[in-house]
Amino acid sequence: MTEQRTALVHLVNEAVDNGSRQSKACYFLGISARTLQRWTHPENTGDDRQQPTHVPKNKLTELERQRVLKVSCDEKYANLSPNKIVPTLADEGVYIASESTFHRILKDEQLLKHRDSAKPVRHHQKPHPLIASAPNEIYSWDITYLPTSIRGLFFYLYLVMDIYSRKIVGWQVYETESSALAADLMTDICAREQIMRHQVTLHSDNGSPMKGATMLATLQELGVMPTFSRPSVSNDNPYSESLFRTLKYRPEYPEKSFVDLAAARKWVAGFVEWYNHEHLHSAIKYVTPEQRHQGQDDAILAKRDEVYRNAKASHPERWSGSTRDWTPIKAVNLNPEKEKSKAA
Repeated sequence: MTEQRTALVHLVNEAVDNGSRQSKACYFLGISARTLQRWTHPENTGDDRQQPTHVPKNKLTELERQRVLKVSCDEKYANLSPNKIVPTLADEGVYIASESTFHRILKDEQLLKHRDSAKPVRHHQKPHPLIASAPNEIYSWDITYLPTSIRGLFFYLYLVMDIYSRKIVGWQVYETESSALAADLMTDICAREQIMRHQVTLHSDNGSPMKGATMLATLQELGVMPTFSRPSVSNDNPYSESLFRTLKYRPEYPEKSFVDLAAARKWVAGFVEWYNHEHLHSAIKYVTPEQRHQGQDDAILAKRDEVYRNAKASHPERWSGSTRDWTPIKAVNLNPEKEKSKAA
């Protein structure tokens, strides 16, 4: 009798000993009383199904099987897949077995894990979700190209933003990409924003300036925790990507190029002033990043809510439902986990 049958018979017997009817116990377990009787009959204690009694004519002998393994593990073929081993042998006038046979034998011996001489594919986990509930908790930064008058030559805009307030907390335009320049920028930001050790997490992509030794050493000295996006996954760093789109779609953005470094810095300074102090950001309920960074958004949104409630009270016939929701955004997520759909 199989282990599963034995377990079911034991459960039925236990239920009967406790006062249950055998038929009810069988019904609950999804079997019939007749099936239980057949299982417990002395002549039906084993599996009576017939096993194969013949050997396939095309089965490889043990010697041929060992030859497949020996050839597959030979230094000449050790880095080749069965799809390459068989044609290579054929070019040498040798046929041992088909690709599928090679594949089946190697799989049985666990020799198919990674036979290619190239490095195995690296699987990168999504960055851990982070939540900012106040300014100066999570920064996002990246570098983007600014065109110059010389074809193929660019200026590089370093831009650091606070994802909670959306404020640009630091920026600079340079002629090169450099880990040392990024480190200097981050040092200035921490001093200006009075960042304490272990207060800020800095998120970026996997560019060389972001992961350079000078940058990482400076972050460690400042007590800033770096996190990184997965390679070639732009939406792991969505706030910086969105900010660059806003920057390059401004009407004032040069259609052709910046004539020199001074012109590029002047334009970016004007953009940052507008973005931080005038731009009503849709993701933070249409307050400016500076207002939210300074904690003024609660009072501003409360006043708007009062205006809307008074307007509804004056003309309730003009409102089909509640007033607009001006509740402040309390937390901002970076790379949040996707919600699993609930089963119907």
